[in-house]
Amino acid sequence: MKRSIKLIKNRSDIGAGTRGSDMGIDAIEVAAINKGSEYFNNFPFVDVETHNETIYEKDRNSFAKRIEKVLQQCTRVAKVVEQTLLEKEFPLVFSGDHSSALGTMSGIKTAHPDKTLGVFWIDAHADLHSPYTSPSGNIHGMPLAAALANDNLNCQVNKVEGETLLYWDNLKTIGTNLPKLKPEHLIYFGVRDTEESEDIQIQNLGIKNYKVEEVRFRGLETCVEESLNKLSDCDMIYISFDVDSMDCDLISYGTGTPVAKGFDQYEIIDIIKRIIASRKVICLEVVEVNPLLDTKGNKMAETAFEILEQITPFVEENN
Repeated sequence: MKRSIKLIKNRSDIGAGTRGSDMGIDAIEVAAINKGSEYFNNFPFVDVETHNETIYEKDRNSFAKRIEKVLQQCTRVAKVVEQTLLEKEFPLVFSGDHSSALGTMSGIKTAHPDKTLGVFWIDAHADLHSPYTSPSGNIHGMPLAAALANDNLNCQVNKVEGETLLYWDNLKTIGTNLPKLKPEHLIYFGVRDTEESEDIQIQNLGIKNYKVEEVRFRGLETCVEESLNKLSDCDMIYISFDVDSMDCDLISYGTGTPVAKGFDQYEIIDIIKRIIASRKVICLEVVEVNPLLDTKGNKMAETAFEILEQITPFVEENN
């Protein structure tokens, strides 16, 4: 019996520094339509209400921009993901910017508080900043710090106080007061663009990062199998796929923070398929397609859809 999939469409980009990723979901749908695919007619879906209009408001929280609205958005995503899981459906989440991942992880843990979560973070960036360390204040670089409930105060450069501190503490406790994730249950694939404070945090927490060159040298199958063994005590797995994990020169610059020397789409397909084959994956998220930045038409969205077409049957069969 095939697993029932529900599409969750979160057209929010308020956690990013560049506008346009809120249009990424529609760009992927356009890619499907142009390919003659009925993909988006084949699954039930829910649209998450957004706060994109807040980009016009003056921001009072320079170390965590629009944090009040990001908190509300992540809470909305968490509730939808939680409800989807409780209804025994598989949440396939489409989001604009990557701050949404905190909402997704919060929803997973709220639905399954007694289960241990493992996370595969397929991304060019570590997203381990907190308001105390962030050079930009963009919250799409902070979801894992919030999920780990670790502010990396040893590397503090910003003085966080007042409502920013209040909202940040609330972000870390969406759904549950406990951390959503332990460092040993976080696996990076493709992270290659980090700041020094993140590098220190990765080392101190012992987070494994399978860099592109390691995957190609040691073999993709070997690296994924090894990573799954590292998460052997996890009851459930969430895959967070940021399209900037792919090589911007090879694929497209249609993402908010493109980085060269990444994976190609076939490597991404293979990595995700092998993780899904573990039968522990209960949620998959695709983020950061930005058609406004795409210099090749709609290439990034087309590539993201190509990946979706290949991996969705595996999601349906491996339950």
